[in-house]
Amino acid sequence: MLIRVVVVDDDPLVRMGLQTIFGSGHDIEVVGTCDGRKAVRTVEKHLPDVLLLDIRMPGADGLTVLRQVRSLPAPPAVAMLTTFDAAEYVGAALLGGAAGFLMKNAAPEQLMYAVRVLSGGGRFLAPEAVEPILETYLSSNRPQEAERRLAILTARERQVLAHLGTGMTNRDIAAAMYLSYGTVKDHVSSLLTKLGGINRVQAAVLAARARVTPDGAGHDRARPPR
Repeated sequence: MLIRVVVVDDDPLVRMGLQTIFGSGHDIEVVGTCDGRKAVRTVEKHLPDVLLLDIRMPGADGLTVLRQVRSLPAPPAVAMLTTFDAAEYVGAALLGGAAGFLMKNAAPEQLMYAVRVLSGGGRFLAPEAVEPILETYLSSNRPQEAERRLAILTARERQVLAHLGTGMTNRDIAAAMYLSYGTVKDHVSSLLTKLGGINRVQAAVLAARARVTPDGAGHDRARPPR
């Protein structure tokens, strides 16, 4: 039986290259390719066995797409596909339900082997991802590392985190920020996932340590929020 694969990446050349690689295998078929904005719709249409998902895409956050795909009734095995090997992204992706982490510059043989492993219910981590995961684990209790992790949040997510740090409920935050309850709920879910699958209490501690304020600022002012 063919292993059905969907490739989601913002770069059409990457999508074309991966389609060519998998097309050379006798047991793998790329049934759909798209950018992040069409990811969920494409997965629902083609029902792949494996989804290769870029983790950083303009206009569509790979971690958010991961969460949306994993909430589908019968989600595929998801492997994050990237050239960006920051520890916080690796950990957040795996905690968010990803079954693998692959580098775009991996050899074709490794990519095809990984897809076969994932389709059989296994997990696959590129060798480049192992060290960041270990570093994340070993440094998880260092305050400076916790503060650095905030750099991956958007400005709006930092604002939500600041209110969350005061103990506000989602409905309280929605009222304070003039947003809908559903929008705030989505922001909270996204920022908790990005910060490594932590809970609200841990997020409140993190916000206090980083001195995040409702304007989105914080201890790490060297890098403006995105």
